[in-house]
Amino acid sequence: MNLKIGVLCLHGFTGGAYEIKSFCDYLEQNTEWTIHVPTLSGHGEKLNLDLFTAEHWLMDAEIAYKYLYKEVDEIFIVGFSMGGIIAMYLALRYKVKALVLLSPAARYIRTKQFVIDLNGLFIDVLQGEYKENEFFKRYERKLIDVPVASAKEFTRLVRKVSPYYEKITVPICLVQGEKDELVPYTTAAYLYNKVASTKKELITSPEGKHLICYCEDAEKWFKKALDFLNSCK
Repeated sequence: MNLKIGVLCLHGFTGGAYEIKSFCDYLEQNTEWTIHVPTLSGHGEKLNLDLFTAEHWLMDAEIAYKYLYKEVDEIFIVGFSMGGIIAMYLALRYKVKALVLLSPAARYIRTKQFVIDLNGLFIDVLQGEYKENEFFKRYERKLIDVPVASAKEFTRLVRKVSPYYEKITVPICLVQGEKDELVPYTTAAYLYNKVASTKKELITSPEGKHLICYCEDAEKWFKKALDFLNSCK
């Protein structure tokens, strides 16, 4: 009997399903798995973070896991950025077949690349072209709409989970861009060495930035990540 497989896909802080849509689409096109992409409280296309805490986001993920578990036999979890931290939280508490962590926010912010990108934005502003700047478009909402209290909730969530990285034993695949402007590119390697999983893989993207699902070589690591998940069935 073929087991029915579900994939719970978790977006990042201040983000939404769009951050991981291309990878979710790839999984839907190349498997018969059930893909579930919840939106965490206060997140999505229109941010409304003021009333929500780390506990809300963890609870959202637990509810989504339980919803999916009713429909399938086994669950993979894909987590992007903060979603990667939440994915590990779920793996510590529930039955999870394997994890794929994309740009996991176990550490934050990579100042050097951030400054490089910010400098590019400054030049574009001087030339009157800031609205076309990739960095501006990506972070405009986050710079304007994110309350300081919400940013503190994000760091608090990471601190809640970080003491337990060494207790992660499920198969884990980590994907990290070397030009990630928010998370140090060594973060995935740090997690790779920290977790207790005996089956694990580290994939790096030389040109990848934080939104790793939209880097130029995304299709290459899409296949590698799917191959990893298939090997865990």
